[in-house]
Amino acid sequence: MPISFLAVPPMTLTVVALFVVTYAGMALGRFPGLRIDRTGIALVAAILLLAIGALESGQVTEAIDFPTLFILFGLMVLSAQYAASGFYDWCALRVAQAARSPARLLAVTVAVGGGLSAILANDVVVFAMTPMLCVGLLARRLDPRPYLIGLAGAANAGSAATVIGNPQNILIGQMGHLDFWRFLAVCGVPALVGLLVVYAVVWFAWRGRFGEPDDAATGTDGAEPVTLDRAQLGKAVVATLVLLGLFTTDLPHEIGVLLVAGAMLISRRLASRGMLGMVDWHLLVLFAALFAINHALKLTGLPAEFVSGLEAAGWLPDRLAVMTPLALAASNSIGNVPAVILLLAAWPSPPEGALYGLAILSTLAGNLLIPGSLANIIVVERAAASGVRLGFVEHARCGIPMTLLSMGFAVLWLWGTGWMRLS
Repeated sequence: MPISFLAVPPMTLTVVALFVVTYAGMALGRFPGLRIDRTGIALVAAILLLAIGALESGQVTEAIDFPTLFILFGLMVLSAQYAASGFYDWCALRVAQAARSPARLLAVTVAVGGGLSAILANDVVVFAMTPMLCVGLLARRLDPRPYLIGLAGAANAGSAATVIGNPQNILIGQMGHLDFWRFLAVCGVPALVGLLVVYAVVWFAWRGRFGEPDDAATGTDGAEPVTLDRAQLGKAVVATLVLLGLFTTDLPHEIGVLLVAGAMLISRRLASRGMLGMVDWHLLVLFAALFAINHALKLTGLPAEFVSGLEAAGWLPDRLAVMTPLALAASNSIGNVPAVILLLAAWPSPPEGALYGLAILSTLAGNLLIPGSLANIIVVERAAASGVRLGFVEHARCGIPMTLLSMGFAVLWLWGTGWMRLS
């Protein structure tokens, strides 16, 4: 029997309308004629939901998953310690200077970008490395675009290996109470294969067009001298090792990360204001606002009815035949972070295997197109500020094959290891 909109309460219709507008904004990235980004769109929608009474202040607090935000915040502070030591700039410049052949240079870029992203939030890694990598490559008379595609692809693939590699994995890990090392055991292999695929695809797509590096160039033309503070870097490395050690204990992940972040703020040389200034507060606000918006929709009862309908029809994403196209479509429309927040809000009790599948597939799917992940967007925007334009089509020529190949292996891996059934 058709649903009559006249029978739907006006408040429910308003909540649905705000929800649709918000996620349309997630897909577009902004609204035409307005200078409002994804964070601003989500925040304004959450404010309106409060103003019309669809949410109360207490319900907003209830909706926000604070442990997830705490982990994100703590990892950003730890990354700020690395940035303050000059490590990211030093690392990017060393990568640009490292190898004499384009093949080796691309390999180093993929290995470093993927390796760092597995431990530190991938968005922070590409934000810090992209400008200096551009400067170093341009100084050697090399086209930075294939290396930037490799950096973004590697940051996504590498981050899929761990429960702290990217924002969506952090959320999935918290919602499912997933163990760090068990997560690595399940997702590490497809992430590693993903890195190999990124390298192979970029090399094949750009073969014959890399050019030959100018070995007489220092790789520092147009850049400020990079000074590596070894004492501060040592502090960051020790903190990272301590954090990994804490993950082997029964201490909640968010408490361990916050303890390490607090230790980073205690310094005789680095001002805490400067460290906190490197935190991506916009991303934290985006998470909080989306939590609130999804909770408002949940209160209408529509998500529960929708999930029940999917379950009755046998279309729950607990199978690879459903999860894979869903992750691919959602990640490249509204973005993988909003997509994961939305799915977990509507599907509150997925099996453990589906959580691993969601983490690895939504992350690898982010390589398909530029809007698929925040890391891609950051690389493109930071490169443009450095005078390098990476176009949508240029990225897609590599992004589509690397995504399909890496996701194909991940599907076989999850099916072959028994974590998810195929259909």
